[in-house]
Amino acid sequence: MPESSSSRLMRWKFNLFPAYRGTGARVTYIAADFREVRIRLPLSWRTRNAVGTIFGGSMYGAVDPMFMIMLMRILGRAYVVWDKVATIRFRKPGRTTLHATFLIDEAEIEAIRAATASGHSADRTYHVDLVDEAGVVHASVEKVIYVKRAANP
Repeated sequence: MPESSSSRLMRWKFNLFPAYRGTGARVTYIAADFREVRIRLPLSWRTRNAVGTIFGGSMYGAVDPMFMIMLMRILGRAYVVWDKVATIRFRKPGRTTLHATFLIDEAEIEAIRAATASGHSADRTYHVDLVDEAGVVHASVEKVIYVKRAANP
């Protein structure tokens, strides 16, 4: 699905926002329905650590806000969405540009709506890998996101 003017504007905002810009990553694509986001994290002077590989903080920071922001945009103001837990497993040093693709499908959105319909909160777990051009995984991230219907949307 191509970008819309709204998703393109969100991509520009991400890439200009100082906290995200500081990670060294760039958002390269946001689908018009916000169900897919792609990022790129190059090895550069800004992301390089003392041993010449991508700094782990840049790896985590590059992926940190994505699932929460995607769910906020998809579900709208009728829901409260917060990051709750995060874990990262570094599998291989990043010596080249890394990429990540975040996906949330319709079945997941329906599962969230069903789980929160009674007014209870739901914790949803998402996974994303930072991979190189060959598809080799350099870091795996697991995010737990808290979702609840808002009291007064």
